Amino acid sequence: MNVEQVTEDKKRYLPLLLLADEQENMIDRYLDRGAMFVLDDGGVKGECVVTDEGNGILELKSLAVSPDCQRKGYGKALVNYVAARYQGQYSILQVGTGDSPLTVPFYEKCGFVRSHRVEDFFVDHYDHPIFEGGIQLKDMIYLRKAL
Repeated sequence: MNVEQVTEDKKRYLPLLLLADEQENMIDRYLDRGAMFVLDDGGVKGECVVTDEGNGILELKSLAVSPDCQRKGYGKALVNYVAARYQGQYSILQVGTGDSPLTVPFYEKCGFVRSHRVEDFFVDHYDHPIFEGGIQLKDMIYLRKAL
């Protein structure tokens, strides 16, 4: 298993990016300013993008694992890689996600705790309803982990 930073042509990973954030113009808001990492294990299995949000906060903007590779530890490996790489440079790793029974428990198992929410984020910023785990996502839930 190897994690590498991608510095050019990040959009070649658009199919993976769209698994994490299904509207391309939302990805465009952070992709150029973010650091992108891909996890390769006999082929690309996952990706993540992190951004500097100021005040010692590093935000995980995108984390996606290919559907056939999910629940095999790749997502957790990416979170652990980012946490180790940026430890000492930032004090907090945060992630914003939908209030989903699939994603929130994953981040909690990775050591994140709920911080705050932005009401109606998905309703106000996406051009179509977003569903995950059979639930329409409305609020953005922020979780944080100390680095």
